[in-house]
Amino acid sequence: MARPLNVAIIGAGMGGLATAAALRKVGIDVTVYEQARQFARLGAGIQVGCNAMKVLRGLGLEQRMRSHSFYPRSWNNRDWCTGEVKFDMIFGESAEQKFGAPYLLAHRGDLHAALASAVPEQCVRLNHKLVGLDEAADGVRLTFADGATVTADAVVGADGVHSVVRDILFDTAPVNYTGRIAYRTTYPAALLNGEKIDDCTKWWGEDRHIVIYYVKPDRSEIYLVTSQPEPDFRIESWSAKGDVGELRKAFAGFDRQVEQVLAACPDVHKWAIVDRESLDRWAEGKVTLLGDACHPMTPYMAQGAAMAIEDAAVLSRCLDGVGRDGVADAFRRFEATRKERTSRVQATSRANTWLRQRTDADWVYGYDAWTVPLAA
Repeated sequence: MARPLNVAIIGAGMGGLATAAALRKVGIDVTVYEQARQFARLGAGIQVGCNAMKVLRGLGLEQRMRSHSFYPRSWNNRDWCTGEVKFDMIFGESAEQKFGAPYLLAHRGDLHAALASAVPEQCVRLNHKLVGLDEAADGVRLTFADGATVTADAVVGADGVHSVVRDILFDTAPVNYTGRIAYRTTYPAALLNGEKIDDCTKWWGEDRHIVIYYVKPDRSEIYLVTSQPEPDFRIESWSAKGDVGELRKAFAGFDRQVEQVLAACPDVHKWAIVDRESLDRWAEGKVTLLGDACHPMTPYMAQGAAMAIEDAAVLSRCLDGVGRDGVADAFRRFEATRKERTSRVQATSRANTWLRQRTDADWVYGYDAWTVPLAA
């Protein structure tokens, strides 16, 4: 029997771990290389759309996600000042029946831990910073910062908006700082002293917005994330601290519920929102990009991680049963299957009008990466 395909995955984020789990599902050997020394539980929430949940179901993670996540009634969109409802996107049981999977609100750490649980520890190599990729007679040779080298049949770059794999493959422009920043944090709902908040709400201001939702099934933890202009701020770090007082001033006059949540907020992180254009092509020979490495998303549709997770499922289908000689064609098929959808989501998210008024969301949440027709 021919030996299984061996694939090296760069990056152990959502996309990288989902890809590892999906490729293992079809009998492919994987090793994930991550530059961080350890995984960190970041204080951030994440919306796990019905489309992403269908992939997670296929990876055997649905029940774990349901038990750790909040099941919202809706994503409610309100005027910043009056609280008037602009559009209430109903989720819950009706959306689950319509789209075939639940819509969940989670802590990013819980989603990451779920994906990590689907990949054996021995398949993940931490503290491995990629510095080089070269074609070799027997595949692709990877070189790491410590001088170590390995060879794989194929490589998947799932290393995010600052992808090293992308920079090695292609001459790409630097990231575009959008002139906007975001504050974010999670904190115990007990700090609200009994005040109730809606399940999930986005308050739309004239040049800024704030999203607030629960991330635990017992409503014990809440998350907030903002977007507002601050052209000179260029620190793009998940760990950089922000000033809670400045955050409160930035949203003074917003709906009472917003002011209550911000008044109780103990501390926040702050980062610059960056963007990149999608690439003309994602692959070079036996190396492909995936997720934010090739189609980075602004956060305004809550679909960035979902697109990477969808990518993982489609890529596994394209590589299923493929030998070493068929990898390049499989990567081209993957790109051809995914590019129209990811380009549409990227453009829609960038516009930052998603759900601001009555919206047809079927094309986003109804998608099933396990069954969508693959390109010829």
